[in-house]
Amino acid sequence: MNLQSGNGSELAAASLVTNARSRSISPENPNGDKGQGGQAANHLGIGRKGRPCIAIQAGETVTIANIQGPGVLQHFWVTVTDKLHHRAQEGSYILRDLVIRMYWDDEDAPSVEVPLGDFFCNGFGIRTNVNSMPISVNPTGGMNSYFSMPFHKSARITIENQHTEDIHGFFYTFNYTLVDELPANAAYFHAQWRRMRQTELGQDFTILDGVEGAGHYIGTYLAWATLERNWWGEGEIKFFLDGDTDWPTICGTGTEDYVGGAWCFAGETEPESYSTPFLGYKYYKDSAKIDREYGSKVPMHGLYRWHLPDPIRFQSDLKVTIQVIGHDSKGLFERSDDISSVAYWYQLEPHVSFPALPPSTHRWPR
Repeated sequence: MNLQSGNGSELAAASLVTNARSRSISPENPNGDKGQGGQAANHLGIGRKGRPCIAIQAGETVTIANIQGPGVLQHFWVTVTDKLHHRAQEGSYILRDLVIRMYWDDEDAPSVEVPLGDFFCNGFGIRTNVNSMPISVNPTGGMNSYFSMPFHKSARITIENQHTEDIHGFFYTFNYTLVDELPANAAYFHAQWRRMRQTELGQDFTILDGVEGAGHYIGTYLAWATLERNWWGEGEIKFFLDGDTDWPTICGTGTEDYVGGAWCFAGETEPESYSTPFLGYKYYKDSAKIDREYGSKVPMHGLYRWHLPDPIRFQSDLKVTIQVIGHDSKGLFERSDDISSVAYWYQLEPHVSFPALPPSTHRWPR
């Protein structure tokens, strides 16, 4: 069984025929059963786009995929109505009020627990296009994941609506293959969200901690709201591996360096944004527009870094942090900012339970 790596190497195996069975789950075939798709009816008749989406009531958790394996989830696409976005204090936060969770092999604690937008590098509840290898977000709000997600026994994926109102248009498609057997070392996909609304001076922000077991770290998304003036991205990322305590094995050289940029992303008049297969900086250039549409009073920065070609491998434990350091005319200084993050990694189960996800009102941007 060829497990797609997500970095393009599967193209080399595109011509190979296997005995894997292709399946897909959507509202038109909610169980992914063979020969059972597209039967819902509407005013046009049976099988004429009768159920392309679902509604999720306020406070409701819906299981949108429940698959018996072994298999590999290869791609999924979701989008959600933005008709509530005119309500600045509520509607614009739909992408942070919806929480996606994934459970592998009948586990009780989720291996993925992330606000929907942040999982797709759309932090702050603001839609933005992303053109990367594993995550693609296309106009308008079409969110795609190409992370390979193997499971030996089962996969269960849920969406919880923590928004104040019902969601009447939630669309999704999960494309996967069923196989006879997976390699014993096929690890499970994990993703975890964290936030510190105001970091402490001189204290690094924790992206991930408490990981136990063997695996490899494959990506970081940062939604960084700058609460102070001047350049904000001098902080170095640190990976503490396999018993590291005071000092990390891997230490970067700066925040923009970590995502493949340089020199403060400086363009001629303002920072320059980019989105590439493994590295990206999504800078919201028009702060006045943000103030009008989203109620934000601080600049927002979205950054991603995929380690798919260069995974950070660990054998027993992992901790990931980043410094919050700026630079002005006097040199380096300790900052205090509002930072949210998503850590993405693979590991063999079991995994340690995640910290409790903050309530939706504590996830809203400033």
